[in-house]
Amino acid sequence: MHNASIKEFTKDFIFPKKGTTVLTIALVIGFLMTVVGYFVGGIDGHRFWANILLNGFLIIGLSLGAGFFVAVHLIAESGWQTSVQRIGEAIASRIWLGALMIIPIILGVHSLYHWSHTEELDALLKMKEPYLNLPFFVIRMFVYLAGWIFLLGKIRQVSLMTDTNPDIKLFYRLRTYSALFVVFFAITSSTASWDWLMSIDAHWFSTLYGWYTFVGIFVNSIAVIIIFLVVLQKMGYMEHVNNEHMHDLGKYLFGFSIFWAYLWISQYLLIWYANIPEETTYFVTRIKGFETLFYVNLIVCFLAPFFGLMSRGNKRKSDWLLYVSIVVFMGHWIDTYLAIMPGAVGAEHAHIGLFEIGMTVMYVSVFTWFVFKALTKARLVPENHPFYKESFDYENIK
Repeated sequence: MHNASIKEFTKDFIFPKKGTTVLTIALVIGFLMTVVGYFVGGIDGHRFWANILLNGFLIIGLSLGAGFFVAVHLIAESGWQTSVQRIGEAIASRIWLGALMIIPIILGVHSLYHWSHTEELDALLKMKEPYLNLPFFVIRMFVYLAGWIFLLGKIRQVSLMTDTNPDIKLFYRLRTYSALFVVFFAITSSTASWDWLMSIDAHWFSTLYGWYTFVGIFVNSIAVIIIFLVVLQKMGYMEHVNNEHMHDLGKYLFGFSIFWAYLWISQYLLIWYANIPEETTYFVTRIKGFETLFYVNLIVCFLAPFFGLMSRGNKRKSDWLLYVSIVVFMGHWIDTYLAIMPGAVGAEHAHIGLFEIGMTVMYVSVFTWFVFKALTKARLVPENHPFYKESFDYENIK
């Protein structure tokens, strides 16, 4: 592709007023649903704080997964992803927003985590007390958030610098920060999932849980990157992204949905086969108290993308990828719901009502607005990236 035609496709993004209006309406509707749901549904403290955790973790997971997507491709010197890199960067750069959304759970820690009631600890929880205690919990949270914000902020900052400075040293610096983020994220993604999710059921543990949570947020981030990409295309942008790029994004969504299912069934079968009471209780509470959602989760997170994206042609259709990505996003909302609600709220009091739907609509509307605003702050394609031209001539033969 000639440079002149490349320039035509990489125009700066201007977020239309109509987009702000739509998101504002969604925010208001979500707020009204939340308020009505709160008073009509008789929301108690457990259910309130569980929803704060659910949506805060959902948003921060999207930023982390998108940041991981950008970082690993920068380290590997991938060429094709340059065409969609700025979408991943924009989502990852909103990590501070996710932090603001999840920090409030500190105020609701006694409603979420049984181990925080030090006067009621049994022998097993006393053994875990050196790790599961409120001061250390808060310290770890701020270490995670500070590290993620700093490293993803640096990746974004250096990437923006390359728009005006083609010095190859900036690309090397990008790789360095990306490598630091991947190492830090590899550790903290697991420990954060232990702290914020697994410790809700404090007597239970799984050595696969960190991997399972990581894959969940990563595949959800891929789905959201695809959603933003297709929406931008419908708005008249990202015309340089062709079927070849869509195919690779589709393969990511397809492949990691299978990996998620592999970890899901591996965790389940190992616990089922061992049949140890303190391990099986995690699945017993979810199968008996949340039976419908338990199986819907597997269908939506695995079977839908598996059959929907099995054929090569479906991975190359932007509209079809959009539909599948929306389904996957909804599925991983359910997956996060099942990770939190059974232990924090219980089957008798947990429901998906106006409060749950409204709060998610609110959080997603705010996050979407900030991501679109981030896209207006930089060129939609990093034109000085060493593999920028390669991304335009990319051909996916598999």
